[in-house]
Amino acid sequence: MSNNDSKQYKLGMIGLGTMGRNLLLNMADKGFSVTGYDKDQKMIAKLEEEGKKHQLEGFDDIQAFISHLSTPRTLILLVPAGPIVDSVIAELKPLLSKGDIIIDSGNSHFTDTNRRVDELEKDGLHFFGMGISGGEEGARFGPSMMPGGDKQAYSVVKDIFEAVAAKVGSDPCVTYIGPGASGHFVKMVHNGIEYAIMELIAEVYGILKNGLGYSNAQIYQVFKKWNEGRLQSFLLEITAEIFLFKDTETQNDLLDQIKDEARSKGTGKWTSEVSMELQLPIPTINEAVSNRDLSKFKALRVSLENAFGKKDNKIDISIDDLENAFYFSMISAYAQGMHLLVQASKEYQYDLQLQEIAKIWRGGCIIRAKFLEDIYQAYDKDNALEHLFGDAGIQKIINGTIAGTRKTISACINAGVGIPAFASTLTYFDTITTGRMPSNLIQAQRDFFGAHTFERIDKDGVFHADWNKLS
Repeated sequence: MSNNDSKQYKLGMIGLGTMGRNLLLNMADKGFSVTGYDKDQKMIAKLEEEGKKHQLEGFDDIQAFISHLSTPRTLILLVPAGPIVDSVIAELKPLLSKGDIIIDSGNSHFTDTNRRVDELEKDGLHFFGMGISGGEEGARFGPSMMPGGDKQAYSVVKDIFEAVAAKVGSDPCVTYIGPGASGHFVKMVHNGIEYAIMELIAEVYGILKNGLGYSNAQIYQVFKKWNEGRLQSFLLEITAEIFLFKDTETQNDLLDQIKDEARSKGTGKWTSEVSMELQLPIPTINEAVSNRDLSKFKALRVSLENAFGKKDNKIDISIDDLENAFYFSMISAYAQGMHLLVQASKEYQYDLQLQEIAKIWRGGCIIRAKFLEDIYQAYDKDNALEHLFGDAGIQKIINGTIAGTRKTISACINAGVGIPAFASTLTYFDTITTGRMPSNLIQAQRDFFGAHTFERIDKDGVFHADWNKLS
């Protein structure tokens, strides 16, 4: 706990766990006067030990903590999403004054952020949600940050955020996203894309291991080589390293000792849910969420494998075709996420600048990748671009990958290799690039059994047919 009774700090962090502590250390490195609060003395001790060179101090008394902040008091919350955020806000409100700023940087659902913005506005307090991506290392050395809410309040902390954010060249990976809960919404979609790319990488692993019989060392070489070219990304980089990591207990590859049941914190599911509310399909992301859930039925999967027999998953495809399939599907995952942002921007009046979002995702965040430069360039040319597939540069890339994609996916399906994300991605592409879908039949069926009416292609209006008069 701080013994300095006179010092005033520019910003205070509530929650000194891994993310909060590392973000404070990052701010201190950049010369900002910051402090933190936590109920756990161990967390305060960690902050003060790791921040010795900056003489960082923490508080376990919230009133003392608030009294040592300069006005307008600026607070970042890095506590678990949900009821804990509300309880911390309730504790803070009596201690704050009009014009003070609360920033929620946890993975809060954007609807909760909307509610909190409205509630705190009545008390004259500025509240905004800011998504942060990059994990522990990002927080410490440069994350990607997505702040949304009160623009005037953002201007108070803009200098801090731009200083601590990751940099691509001289560009900081932070920008004002938009009003309301737009910051948390964009972070949620970021996480949905993250789910999709992780699932696609996992499916590539399954193809290499079970379909092509590659060893872990050989798979490492594939991912390492891919990461040195057009597929360069943070997720491929860390995935390659996983295949070399040894288990200290068994001396086997640690990956082979890990149970095949994936967990999640829910942000991918939120992305899928809101896409259905907005009636905008994101099937690659949805399949990533579904397959994590399917992985949890381990006993059922084993019993059904015994019932139906093990499949001979051996396939004959080239690594080049597989690389094309991954590149194509990765592009589609980003495209679906960006399309969802376009729709949300209209629905929620966020006025999102897609080129700025792509720009800040190029560094610091989990989905950072070389391809994000292409996305940035596409939206920089035309921020009104409805879908990434509409960009001529992206079309050229897709045309160069589609043949290998079809070869890979058809070979896997014929061999019984489960590739839900790959398969749904190709079907999505084939459907969204089809001018006339067979959905006219669905409208006819709906009108037949429920008189739900239909529209015609040759004249305006709404119509109903007397289907019982079929000759």
